[in-house]
Amino acid sequence: MQQMLPSYKDPLFSILIIITLMLVTALITYAWGIYVQNRKKESLLAFLGKFDEMGSILDNHVIDFQNNMIKPLQILAKAFENSGEYHKAIDVYRYLIKNSDALLSKKELLQSLGELYLRAGFIERSKAIFLEILKEYPRSRDTLHSLTIVYELLHLYDNAKEVLEPLEMLGEDTTSLRAYLEFETLLAHPSYTPKQKIAQLQSLNALYPLLYRKMMDYVFKHDYAIAWGLVESQKIVEIIDILWMLPKSKLDLDIIYTNGCLQTIYYLKGYINEVSYTCDIFFVDILASAKRSGNGSGDLFFEYRCKKCQHSFPISFNRCPNCMSINSMKIEANIAKKQ
Repeated sequence: MQQMLPSYKDPLFSILIIITLMLVTALITYAWGIYVQNRKKESLLAFLGKFDEMGSILDNHVIDFQNNMIKPLQILAKAFENSGEYHKAIDVYRYLIKNSDALLSKKELLQSLGELYLRAGFIERSKAIFLEILKEYPRSRDTLHSLTIVYELLHLYDNAKEVLEPLEMLGEDTTSLRAYLEFETLLAHPSYTPKQKIAQLQSLNALYPLLYRKMMDYVFKHDYAIAWGLVESQKIVEIIDILWMLPKSKLDLDIIYTNGCLQTIYYLKGYINEVSYTCDIFFVDILASAKRSGNGSGDLFFEYRCKKCQHSFPISFNRCPNCMSINSMKIEANIAKKQ
């Protein structure tokens, strides 16, 4: 036996010990990895169990899951979502999450499930899912953006602004989002009067000029006398629909007669006499030319298109109802016969 094993003084003995330790370490690491993965899977299944619902359209006893089923089932879930059958889409995503083994795939599927819950109106469920994702993937930009939307819908604006910090650390430009949240925070403040809010909105607009339309919309609704003093000639196109819809009783003729574009707009509305000015807004000038030539039956109606997803809506929005992007609204005016 002494001849078969090297002596402890032999260098080969040290090498044998090192190799043995490496093998033992590798086995322990492998076993620990399996244990951790199983614990994560159990934790995820327990988490999903909180949202367990009856009437599953997929049954594990009927359909044997295979990895090549992931893409087709994702397409199926998207089709259900687009057709408004959210409960079926949710069920498909939950089935995929329970059965998929790839961690990255689970993260993407959880993100899709959270966004689906958000779209379906289950805000607390989507919040729970996004927070669960961030436990494992704290640098997930999509999840952080989605979480700001959730906090905004829950009117937890301070929480939403806290989420901006990790986004900024990841190199994201959060200027628009921060301005939007500051605006919503101010409007939701319970102790401020409308005049106090208007004063602070002016200061906020000085910091974030992209808030101009939002500020003017609020001010015209609460104090149109102040609002007329805030109208900027070069930004009239941004609030053309607001100006067009104003009743005659809320006009400030002293200010209107100092601005050729405003005169043209309200000449078209029939509130003032003929003017010779142009507005440098194409559809307004077209209508004005038609009215001067004797065809005064034209009117404007407005649509609001998201510049990101290209969906259009009949009413204005701060955040796109379809893709949830902010500051993406584009006003589109259409000329129609006056009713």
